[in-house]
Order: sequence, then C-alpha cells, then structure tokens
Amino acid sequence: MSGTSLDGLDVALCGISGYGINTKLELLKFETIQYDEETKVRIKEVFAKPQVDLIKLTNLNSWIGILHGKIVLKCLEKWKVSVSSVDCIASHGQTVMHVPSFLNPYFPVNSTLQIGDGDHIATTTGIMTISDFRQKHIATGGQGAPLAVYLDYILCSSQTENRILLNIGGIANFTFLPMANNSKSVFVTDTGPGNTLIDQTVYYHFNEYFDRDAKRAKAGLVHDGFLKALKSDAFFQLPFPKTTGPELFNLEYLLKAQRQSNSENLSYSDVLATLTRFSAETIVSSIRQVVKNHQFVIYVSGGGAHNPLLMNWLKELLGVSELHRTFEIGIDGDAKEAILFAVLANETIVGEKIEFNVSSNIPTVQMGKISFPD
Repeated sequence: MSGTSLDGLDVALCGISGYGINTKLELLKFETIQYDEETKVRIKEVFAKPQVDLIKLTNLNSWIGILHGKIVLKCLEKWKVSVSSVDCIASHGQTVMHVPSFLNPYFPVNSTLQIGDGDHIATTTGIMTISDFRQKHIATGGQGAPLAVYLDYILCSSQTENRILLNIGGIANFTFLPMANNSKSVFVTDTGPGNTLIDQTVYYHFNEYFDRDAKRAKAGLVHDGFLKALKSDAFFQLPFPKTTGPELFNLEYLLKAQRQSNSENLSYSDVLATLTRFSAETIVSSIRQVVKNHQFVIYVSGGGAHNPLLMNWLKELLGVSELHRTFEIGIDGDAKEAILFAVLANETIVGEKIEFNVSSNIPTVQMGKISFPD
C-alpha cells in the first residue's frame, strides 16, 4: 500500500485462513520502505494534477509496478521468506487521481486512477498479483473509496459494542460498526482532510514530510476566520457517504481560504494549528451527523494517530477521555491499510459477496484484477 502521503510502500506479510467474518489473519511481518527522493519527485510530477505529461504518467505505470515488485522481493529476502511460499501479492498501487463526480459536474462519473501495473509486479516477482481494486467499486456504483469498510466489517465487528474505526491518513474516513455483526447496518464515509493539508504545508515551506509531534502546530494559535473559510467549501454540505482527496484539498484550497479570511500574513505555526483544528472539527462533525445519539467506542489508525495535538482536540470535541488504537482489537494501526488489501485479495480468491445496505453506497462486490506471473 502506498497512500497520498507519498512517503513509501507499506509491505505487510499476512497469514490468512477462512473468508468473510470467519477470516483469521496474522500479521507476520510489516515494514514501511521509504521512497527515495527521485521516486517522490517522479510521483509528485503527476500526482493530483489536472494536467500532466502523458508520457511520464504512462511510463510511471510500468516503472512503479517494477519498483514495487523489487521492494517486495527485498522484503522477502530480508525476512527469509521464499517466493514460492507466498500465494499472492495484493497491490493497491499509487493513487495519482481521485475524482468523485461532484468535482466534475460536466462529466458526471466517479473515477480514480492507481498506477503500478499488476502484470509488472507479477512478472518481476514471479508471484500472482491482485491489483486495481478500486475500479470494480466504482463500476458497481461506489466512488472507489473508502475501501476500509470491508476490512473493518470482516475483522473488527463486535457483538458487545458499537464501534467507530477512524482512519486518519491524508484524507480521514470512518466506518461505523453497530454491534451484532449486521453487515446491512454498516456505514462508511470520508470526512475531509486528515493529514494532507498539514503535510503539504510543511513540505512546501520546510521541505519536511509532516509536522513531527505537532511541534510547529502546538506553537501556533487557531485563527477563527481562516478556520471558518476552510470549512465553507460545498464538500461539507454534500450528503453522506462521500469521498474526496488532495485533488480538492491542496495548497490552492488553503490559499483561497486565507484570501477569503484576510489571513495571508499568518505565521506558519498559526496556519498549521488552524489546519489541525480544521481536520479535528470536520472529523467530529461528520461522526456526530452520521452516528447521532448512539454510544460508541472509537479506534484510531493512520498517521494522524501519531499527532498529539489532533488527538487531543478529537478527545475534547468528542467529550471523551480516551481514544483507543486499533491494536487493542488486533489490528496494527500503521499496517492497517496494507492488511486491508491482503483481506480484499483473499476475498477475491476464496470469498463470497457480503451483502451491504444499498443506501450506504457500499457495493456488494469482490474487487481486484488477477495477474499471473507467466
């Protein structure tokens, strides 16, 4: 799994038996292999941009597939795991564009593009590869995201408590799992920015990839006018469920909000504090609107779980003294997205369709394209 943070490739070695809610999964090994600077630059040249060099994009589809295949082989060698013992690789690929229909009303279809061709991964590694999961989700009525709901329902449902699985990556999303393992009561949606505006700002001004321990944001003050302008976008008035990405929430979005609020001269610390508060408030607002009066326990994963300021504001706004981590229910929060695609691949190969509620916009579908190594 490589996400919108573009920091590297999460590689999870999973042992899986069963399928559906009877799935048993053991995380055997996990590592994030950092991209080198050249790789980051190449991806950024085509990432979330409305106009790109088509030759570069086409070349990257093959190049990233080969790169990801080589990374997998190096991990297996390091872990002393033979290629022949691996049943398949599940590859999310590198998202370079995610366009729900609301972003392009003149061409009203949902679309998404992940590059890193599965055939190249399969032939590079000699291992059957399942990839390109999001297209079937869209083809059957979804928006291509969030896909975490499938893992959340299969591995994290509870008979004794209502659960919210909150993942704070570049974009934040949550799955609501009412107790009793009823798939038709499950709900999932994006909420808006998680880390993406914070990370983009830190990279642009300081050439760093994130605000470590929220050090800069904690030194700043929230600017109310700027915060109000950030929250004024029409996305936040769209009905749930919905998805989004850096195609909307980018530095241009930030600058527009600053112009609207006459806050162009804010210190970088004040900007980062306000962006962190923006993520916290939109996450909590979404949860409150969807879950309403239900009692629930929240389990957090993703990079945002390591941001102490964001976590403190979430607790404050939710009125809780503690936010749980997904490791408490058996899921490594840093490996969760990589594990997700292992589970989806297992469902593709041996699973059966899980019936979700049509009104929740969760397609009842198995996803992924199969690439054989020869």
